[in-house]
Amino acid sequence: MFKHNIINLSPDLINLILVLAFSLAIGLELRQNNLKAKIGSLFGTDRTHLFIGLLGYILFVLSGKQLILYLAGGLALLILLAIYYHHKIVENKSFGITTILVALITYTLAPLIYTKPLWLSIAVVTIVLIVVELKNFFWQLSGKFDENEFITLAKFLLISGVILPLLSNQPISEQIPVSPFKIWAAVVAISGISYLSYLIKKFIFPDKGAFITGLLGGLYSSTATAVVLAKKSKYANDLYQIAAAIILATGMMYVRILILAFIFNQQAGESLTLALLSLAAVSALAAGLIFKKADKNLSEKQDFKETEVKNPLEFKTALLFAFLFLFFSLLTHYVLQWYGHQGLHILSFIVGVTDIDPFLLSLFTGKYQILLPTLIKAVLIATLSNNLMKLLYVLSLGSPKIRKPVLWGFGLVILVNLLFIWL
Repeated sequence: MFKHNIINLSPDLINLILVLAFSLAIGLELRQNNLKAKIGSLFGTDRTHLFIGLLGYILFVLSGKQLILYLAGGLALLILLAIYYHHKIVENKSFGITTILVALITYTLAPLIYTKPLWLSIAVVTIVLIVVELKNFFWQLSGKFDENEFITLAKFLLISGVILPLLSNQPISEQIPVSPFKIWAAVVAISGISYLSYLIKKFIFPDKGAFITGLLGGLYSSTATAVVLAKKSKYANDLYQIAAAIILATGMMYVRILILAFIFNQQAGESLTLALLSLAAVSALAAGLIFKKADKNLSEKQDFKETEVKNPLEFKTALLFAFLFLFFSLLTHYVLQWYGHQGLHILSFIVGVTDIDPFLLSLFTGKYQILLPTLIKAVLIATLSNNLMKLLYVLSLGSPKIRKPVLWGFGLVILVNLLFIWL
């Protein structure tokens, strides 16, 4: 019924209502955001922006195709805004132009509504309302950036948007059945996951204790996270929180591998979904049961405040990853050629003691003559071996008191991992 009534209304009337509603919303937001501002220090808020939107509507409708009146009105408004800005600089020593830009955006609402789909107008107004409201948030956020933060972003844009498109997508050779493009795409994928984890940890959960460290660190590197947490356990208040975080990081390893599998080999990702999600769930369950035993009166935040959140985007790291990817691609080719599928499974177990991502990505991207069940089993064997190595790291580097919960948690995960390998 509502749609029927709207359709029967004049399009000009509908557009007028939209212009007025959007203009008023912008003006009200500006008033709300500047309640404490001095009278006369602002160009205008609700009524002013309502009239700016109305003026833009009238002149756009009267201009026709030539738009002479509309452009003349825009020029007059720009002159008024320039006079206001000059006065603002002279009298208040203030150089912000947000109010001026918002006024100009309000003036352009009419042609935007008339010539473009309605969703675009709504999107523009929504962006204006949100950005104006989040002024203080942006101030606080900018305070968290260090001097190298935008260099980090530039590095990611460079490796993903500049280097990657320039690389060939042809296989390097018969012995290395992957292309430079796929090798670097693997670097971009790993860097992207690590960078996302880094941003969340630094800007959203900077000092949230061991559990968040395990959750986000596992997306980056479960082995490195386990080593760091194990060392922390020697002087931590509650070892059960540390143990739970280590097991949780292991669970996130399975999530990371599944994401990479779907990115580079959807068929392998679909076949691995049940096993990897089950192992992630078992890890989360074990971590939750261990965490229940933690002393809620003891806080781990103090211990982790001084933990430096390191930038994961280093070119040396990226080049090392690319080299390892290339090395494992070549090694896998010859192992399959000389020793067959059994040799691949043995190699998977050996590789598990190192960083397994380059090896697994070489399996996902390489065009080896292996059946899908063989590939799946190799992935699960590598994760099993990697978990055994993490367990040894924790037992050797961590507090003796952490051994019992860690052995129990890893034991459960390793047992389920073995079951999926045998199946």
